[in-house]
Amino acid sequence: MTTFPRRYHITTFGCQMNKADSERMAGILEDMGFERSEDPNEANLILYNTCTIRDNAEQKVYSYLGRQAKRKHEEPDLTLVVAGCVAQQEGEALLRRVPELDLVMGPQHANRLQDLLEVVFDGNQLVATEPIHIVEDITKPRRDSSVTAWVNVIYGCNERCTYCVVPNVRGIEQSRTPEAIRAEMEQLGQQGYKEVTLLGQNIDAYGRDLAGSTESGRHQHTLTDLLYEVHDVPGIERIRFATSHPRYFTERLIRACQELPKVCEHFHIPFQSGDNDILKAMARGYTQEKYRRIIDKIREYMPDASISADAIVGFPGETEQQFENTLKLVADIGFDQLNTAAYSPRPGTPAALWENQVSEEAKSDRLQRLNHLVATKAAERSQRYWGRLEEVLVEDQNPKDPTQVMGRTRGNRLTFFTGDINELKGLVVPVQITEVRAFSLTGQPMFL
Repeated sequence: MTTFPRRYHITTFGCQMNKADSERMAGILEDMGFERSEDPNEANLILYNTCTIRDNAEQKVYSYLGRQAKRKHEEPDLTLVVAGCVAQQEGEALLRRVPELDLVMGPQHANRLQDLLEVVFDGNQLVATEPIHIVEDITKPRRDSSVTAWVNVIYGCNERCTYCVVPNVRGIEQSRTPEAIRAEMEQLGQQGYKEVTLLGQNIDAYGRDLAGSTESGRHQHTLTDLLYEVHDVPGIERIRFATSHPRYFTERLIRACQELPKVCEHFHIPFQSGDNDILKAMARGYTQEKYRRIIDKIREYMPDASISADAIVGFPGETEQQFENTLKLVADIGFDQLNTAAYSPRPGTPAALWENQVSEEAKSDRLQRLNHLVATKAAERSQRYWGRLEEVLVEDQNPKDPTQVMGRTRGNRLTFFTGDINELKGLVVPVQITEVRAFSLTGQPMFL
C-alpha cells in the first residue's frame, strides 16, 4: 500500500439511520488509519451511503459514481464503495452497471466494513447483501457533531407499507439490548455529548423481538421501558426519539415523556395521508381518526409539545377529495414541521405496479399546495414562542453570520442568538425569543 496517509470521503443520502451508519463507518475507517477528506477528488477511498426512498437520490448516486469511475481509469488505486439501501436493492446489478465498483454492501453490513475492505484490498470485487444477524457494535463512530449524537436502538422494520422499500433493504426488526444502548449512551456522556436521539425505522416496535421478562413480570420490553432505563445517564441532558408509528404509539409512552425531565417535548409521528382509504391502500394500519386521537392525547399531557410528521401526496389512486382530507388534517392539527414528498414508485414495492398512478402535474400541484399550508401553519405555531424564555442547546456557529450561534429548543425549533461558539458550544442557554419565523427563531441570551 502507499505510504502517504490514505484518505476517505463519505457522501450520505437519505435518512437519519443512514447518517448514523455513515458516522459508524467513518469511525471504522479512522481506526484503520484513514484520514477524512472533504474533497472526494483527494480521497483514495470513496463511499456513497445510499437511499432508495426518493428517485432523485438514486439518480444522484449514479451521476456521482460515473465521475469517480472515470477517475479510477487514471488512478487504479482508488477504492469505490456503495453502501446503504440502493446497494441492498440493486446488489450485483450495480456491478454490471458500474464495473469499476469494488464493494457493494447493504445497510446491515455497516459494522463489517473493515473485514469487507480487507477482502477488497486483496484484489477482490465483493457484494455483501445477504441478511445477517446484526452484530453488537463496538466501533466508535466519528460523529458529525460534538454536542448531539444518534444512537440506534432497533434496526430493520417488519411493517409492509405498500410504498416503502425499507423492509426489503434493511431487513427484519432487531432490537439492541437495553444494556448495550445504555453503555453507548454512558460513553457519549463521558465524551461530552449533551443530547442523544434514539433511532429506529419504527422505534415504537422496540423490544418486541427481545426475549425474557422484566422485573414486573411483563414479557415485553418496550420503548417506554427503555426511556426509564436510560433517562439518568450522567452527562446526557436531553433525549429525543424517532421515528414513531401511529399504530403502536401508546398513552404510556406519552406519560413517560411528560414524567421524564430529560425527554424533549417533541414527537415525530408520520401520518402519510389524511384519508382512510389511502391509509388502507398504504397498509398503514390506522385511521386518520386514530392519528388525531394520538395528537389530542399528547396535547392533553403536554399542551406545548412540538409535533412533526411526514406526508406523501399523489399516492396511486389519490383523488382531489382525498388529497383535501390531507390538507384538512394538516390545517386542523397545525404541525410545527412537516416533511412532505410526492409519491415516487420504488422497485420491488406493491404500489409501484398499480395502474392508478397519479400524473406528475397533479403530484407537483398538490405538493405545492401542501407546502404552502405547512409553512402557514408552522408560522402560526411559531407565534407562541414570541417573548418566551426558551432553553437552547448550542450546537454550532450560524454559517450565515459568524457573530451568532445556533441551537435547538426542547421543541426542536432552530434558534439563533449572538454569542461566541468557543464559549457556548454544548451549553444550554436561556434565550428570550425576539423574532419568530415559520421554522426558526432568533433571540437574546439571558445570562444570569
